[in-house]
Amino acid sequence: MTVRALDDPMLGGVPWRGGEQRGYTPRTSLMSNTPPSSSIDPTLPLRAKAGDRQAFAQLVDVMYPRSLRFALHMVGNREDAEEAVQDAFVRVYHHIGRFRDDARFEPWMFRILANRCRSLIEKRRRHQVVIQYGDVPDRAPAAEAEDDRDWTEEVYRILATLPGEQREAFLLRHVEDMAYEDIAAVTGVGLSALRMRVKRACDALRARLTEVQRND
Repeated sequence: MTVRALDDPMLGGVPWRGGEQRGYTPRTSLMSNTPPSSSIDPTLPLRAKAGDRQAFAQLVDVMYPRSLRFALHMVGNREDAEEAVQDAFVRVYHHIGRFRDDARFEPWMFRILANRCRSLIEKRRRHQVVIQYGDVPDRAPAAEAEDDRDWTEEVYRILATLPGEQREAFLLRHVEDMAYEDIAAVTGVGLSALRMRVKRACDALRARLTEVQRND
């Protein structure tokens, strides 16, 4: 499988179910078929930087759902995820004066959040990580909801076993739908290394999900 294949669209927009569709990223309800709907008004960060508290509150309202989703998948439980997000927003508030006027807000925000998640993972590393289903909306058709829930839970469990840097890159690319250039701004890692991290995460997911399917 080539690195380029990781960015190909999913055939039919349905959950991946086996090795016959090689080159495609495993998808479940945690991954939208459309980009995240949190378009940032580019004037909001600048107004917040200038001291407009209402603008900062709007930034929080827009970014909080995506931030919590990312943190939840990174740290593995809601309590730690909420702590990471709250801490990140506090840091954004205190350091928004450092935000460059010509920069994009989302990569800058996610870089702060990713750092907080990494710190929590190191501080509170657990022997077993439990992903709480229900915090990410289920977009599956009603008739397939039960099956898709089981599949999504399996993906959550597999993601939790990946090395942190692979899980982070996969979530930013295939859940938050970020461009590799923005992920590089978040992580400080080069494009080639990022693509390799995402590829390895996809390979691991594909192999484990194929194994699960064969055992069903």
